[in-house]
Amino acid sequence: MLRKIAIAALVSSTIWACTGEKNNQNQSEMSNYDSTATGLKYKFEVKGTGDKPKPGSIVTVHYTGKLTNDSVFDSSVKRNQPFKFKLGQGQVIKGWDEGIALLGKGDKATLMIPPHLGYGERGAGGVIPPNATLIFEVELIDFQEPLPPAEPFVVEGLTKKKIASGLEYYIVKENLNGAKPELGKPVTVHYTGYLENGTKFDSSVDRGEPFTFSIGVGQVIPGWDVGISILKTGEKARLIIPSKLGYGEAGAGGVIPPNATLIFDVELIKVN
Repeated sequence: MLRKIAIAALVSSTIWACTGEKNNQNQSEMSNYDSTATGLKYKFEVKGTGDKPKPGSIVTVHYTGKLTNDSVFDSSVKRNQPFKFKLGQGQVIKGWDEGIALLGKGDKATLMIPPHLGYGERGAGGVIPPNATLIFEVELIDFQEPLPPAEPFVVEGLTKKKIASGLEYYIVKENLNGAKPELGKPVTVHYTGYLENGTKFDSSVDRGEPFTFSIGVGQVIPGWDVGISILKTGEKARLIIPSKLGYGEAGAGGVIPPNATLIFDVELIKVN
């Protein structure tokens, strides 16, 4: 009996020692983090001398996201595909907007994001549980200064043309030596879309991210396949797309109403 008690005491003391050691280790690790007023914790792994992005800058980031049990739930590094977003505009969780703003170009850091700056009580996608603290290893690869918002093309005094499908267009900037798109081949385009009342509903210019698609294979609305095929690289145009070549009676996403005529200011940047 005494032997059993002695063994139990030994096991208990060993567990206590290991637990205490782990707690001390965790406390030591936590002491390496700085904190912001919101509760975000961060520590720099590599500190460079690069400039910091401003609100509205388009940042390019590599990241690996983990739960506190060290399980990885997402990683741009594994995909070898850096992530771009516009800083400080609510396009990402609050902890990212705040944390990435602390970095300069070339910096690497670890962010410890509490639930209220992450996905909160809801969690996300069956991968991030409710009330989860998230740990992100991040690197600010590059950023572009905030771009001025896209302004509508000036078409006064230009000739409006119409083709048989019902598409109307203005050539705003001509480039006689540009390359024409080929059926099925990728093209890269900058665009801004407006409703007839002038409401802007989408803009690759505002995001700083041109859009690439294959021409004439149904990856976009028919008005785009028709309109972009008219252009040469370096040209800019205004496309006036009737509903039947747009989103028709259904509209789209609560942003484009049914039977809407769409106005797109477009620039053909590249053909492949």
